[in-house]
Amino acid sequence: MVSVKDIQTVYFIGIGGIGMSALARYFNALGKAVSGYDKTPTPLTAQLQSEGIHIHFEERPDLIPANPDLVVYTPAVPAQHLELVYYQQKGIPVLKRSEVLGIISNSSFNICIGGTHGKTTTTTMTAHLLRHSGFGCNAFLGGISVNYNTNFWSDPRNVAVIEADEYDRSFLRLHPDIAVISSMDPDHLDIYGTEEKLQEAFVDFSKRLKPQGMLFSKYGLPKGNELSANKHYTYSLDNRLADIYAEDIRMADGSYTFSVSLPGKKIEAVQLHMGGMHNVENALVSIAIADQLGIEPEKIKEAVASFKGVKRRFEYVLKTSRMVFVDDYAHHPEELKALLTGAKALFPGRRCTVLFQPHLFSRTNDLQDGFAAALNLADQVLLLPIYPARELPMPGVTSALIAGKIQPGKVVLLDKNELTDYIKNTWKAGSDQPELFITAGAGDIDALVQPLAGLLEAYAG
Repeated sequence: MVSVKDIQTVYFIGIGGIGMSALARYFNALGKAVSGYDKTPTPLTAQLQSEGIHIHFEERPDLIPANPDLVVYTPAVPAQHLELVYYQQKGIPVLKRSEVLGIISNSSFNICIGGTHGKTTTTTMTAHLLRHSGFGCNAFLGGISVNYNTNFWSDPRNVAVIEADEYDRSFLRLHPDIAVISSMDPDHLDIYGTEEKLQEAFVDFSKRLKPQGMLFSKYGLPKGNELSANKHYTYSLDNRLADIYAEDIRMADGSYTFSVSLPGKKIEAVQLHMGGMHNVENALVSIAIADQLGIEPEKIKEAVASFKGVKRRFEYVLKTSRMVFVDDYAHHPEELKALLTGAKALFPGRRCTVLFQPHLFSRTNDLQDGFAAALNLADQVLLLPIYPARELPMPGVTSALIAGKIQPGKVVLLDKNELTDYIKNTWKAGSDQPELFITAGAGDIDALVQPLAGLLEAYAG
């Protein structure tokens, strides 16, 4: 097995991915020589370059290090990628990102947070609570923390908070001391085949816990009684049959105040300045973990109140008396439902328009009914074409599949280059102008956020 201490040079194929870049930052922080390839420049690759990591954007073996100690790649990279094939043929150690995380987590105390949705915010919030309180941790996040503008940080304490990704069964390589399972809703069926197989993988994830490990799972999960742990606590937003739940939830101006009922104690008057009732539920398990680690209630409350969220997770882009603009990574029906329900509850009575970019042909095809049901919660839906990511097109699978199941007159199909003209021509001071505007999706819709913000400021007052 490759050992971290023996590695001096590391090359990343797909370095701009959110999980890959966290690993690149980890090795860079250790003083290793780090470089990599990605398909296109992004703000994240620019940040990595500013941190001293050399990156190129052409698939050319003549530009890569000849003999790195380790090559890390993401499953999103095609098997025939020229650089990947070069290293494989040369006999250089080539590992998936998940395998490297497994090596790192083999020798630390690990808090591994999984679930088909909710894991990025919960991971980031948990890591923030440990950092802000002074407990300390290394953090490997699946999103950019707004507090620290990064998806990775290091600490002398040998504790790691890791986002446990179910895609490609990556999380089954981790070694948790504490594990979280937030959800098991059907997703990645291109990998698992059936919802049952996906659920079985989460059961297997719970079995990865170390002998004295502790599990936190959302109350009422399918196969919840099959989850394996020495200590097992359930949590729920407000179901008192769970071991951990919230009480006295109050909403005001996009924030929440609530009490947390834990086994044997209660933490009162917790403040969370982040939208979405689902994020109150995410906060519950982060608070419970901090409590189990012995962090004092007042430090926990201070940390939660200071949490600014994760970029593209219920992120406020504009917030005025006339218009609220929220951007979110939601790309699963349950995430969309939570996003729209939470936004409408926080800002009741406002006309809500959602701009949604479906992610993956397979996910759109498998979950089209769920997407339509969630999007029907909005007053108006603007649908972009499917973002393909790693997939080739599937015959007959387009955004029109979703559009056809949304209430008539509520949905408009648009290309990105049609969006600006649509807004300028339609959103005049009339009934079509939204008071609550939401962008959602996991593709390249994030590149539209700032241009849209500039355009919408004219309506924001």
